[in-house]
Amino acid sequence: MTPTLSIWPLIAILVSLLGALPIMLSARQPNLRESWTILIALVKLSIVASLLPVVLKGGSYVFTIAQVLPGVPIELRVDALGMIFALVASFLWLFTSIYSIGYMRALDEHAQTRYFASFAVAISATIGIAFSANLLTMYLFYEMLSLSTYPLVTHHQDAEARASGRKYLTYILGTSIGLALPAMIMTYATAGTLDFTQGGILAGKASPELLALLLVLFLFGFAKAGLMPFHGWLPAAMVAPTPVSSFLHGVAVVKAGVFAIFRIIFHILGPETLQLAHLGSLITYIAAVTILVASLIALTQDSMKRRLAYSTIGQLAYMVLGAGMLSATGMLGGVMHLAMHAFGKITLFFCAGAIYVASKKKNISQMNGLGKRMPITYLAFFLGSLSIIGMPPLGGFISKWNMLIGAVEGEQLVLIVVLLVSSLLNAAYFFPIVYRGFFAPATDGEGDGIKEAPPFCLIPLSVTALVSLALFFFPDTLVQLARMALGTW
Repeated sequence: MTPTLSIWPLIAILVSLLGALPIMLSARQPNLRESWTILIALVKLSIVASLLPVVLKGGSYVFTIAQVLPGVPIELRVDALGMIFALVASFLWLFTSIYSIGYMRALDEHAQTRYFASFAVAISATIGIAFSANLLTMYLFYEMLSLSTYPLVTHHQDAEARASGRKYLTYILGTSIGLALPAMIMTYATAGTLDFTQGGILAGKASPELLALLLVLFLFGFAKAGLMPFHGWLPAAMVAPTPVSSFLHGVAVVKAGVFAIFRIIFHILGPETLQLAHLGSLITYIAAVTILVASLIALTQDSMKRRLAYSTIGQLAYMVLGAGMLSATGMLGGVMHLAMHAFGKITLFFCAGAIYVASKKKNISQMNGLGKRMPITYLAFFLGSLSIIGMPPLGGFISKWNMLIGAVEGEQLVLIVVLLVSSLLNAAYFFPIVYRGFFAPATDGEGDGIKEAPPFCLIPLSVTALVSLALFFFPDTLVQLARMALGTW
């Protein structure tokens, strides 16, 4: 189907970027400022959702912003893979904005205007990544996301926040400039284009050695994906307020890294080209090591947010693992896990923040008996945990099941073991939190007076938990988009 020329992809990006201005101008009127935030989020989600019907019919939208290099414009294109990321990000930004109001007000956080404005810029960069038509455009929005999230990581402006911010930029910018940018230049020199093309642009143009080099540079250059050893920024970034951890480091930032790797594997290098060069195992082994090591480290963390951070590192590697299988079923599972994990993990981060708002407790060892006083929060945490572990009837089961079937079909015994063992490790670091909350007695009356967090915190975590449940029963649209993204529909 011929792409439809439309300015709407650009408007979808700009609505929150321009919306940062009224947010900043409303600094002295918190109710107005937050009304702007919610309105902008609703408009953004509506625009993104309005593009879905054409994409589901096999169509796409394109818009050229500027011509930079021969054959490499700054261009937007809305396709199936980008639609998955954009829908997830814009939907969850709305509920993160609602959650942020309850969280930031309950804790009387400073610099709330800067916080909401930075968030608006960051979500613009995220949608820009999703709707990029080529590698150059995606790279520019990727760097924009890195810079716009720095004020959010360093929000508390103390020594720990500044140190974490430096680490964040060192990892994220250092790898993208030092690894991904040279790989992009080599790709352009070899292929003469950077367009995202079904099946890749390097078939028959690059030697196996060059393909291996490009693959390694891209895998580690897009370090937002958290592959070890370039993962240290993510636990450090947990110093940010919980809504930042929830959305940016549970959804937008980390998924931008994985999404970039998806584009590289599916639309730059190409699955068949990688298969012929026997490079699939390089991807899966890097991912497998990250999954197991991150899961083992998560077991040792008493801080709730750090445990969730290491869990995120492992779950991101699941997505890369699925893509690296280079089989239809495995890649389908990897792409679907981007959405399944987003809803499950943001639920867990929302719950961690709600627990802190209600009880001021950050460490799991302090949370005995809280489930009896915060049953809605802990039930949502339980549902989010089941999805991340990959148990029915939660959405995460479907994506992990497809990856497991992909490993079985490919007779990849090592990957089968990794998937099964890591799911057991997931259960080992999540279930004790639920057990402590519901069954361990509170000590010394610590739970006295504790009750559920404010509705602005409680409603979003309930919604995201229920969506994780609904995705198990109604995954059809996501499955269709994922298959179309892989060219297997």
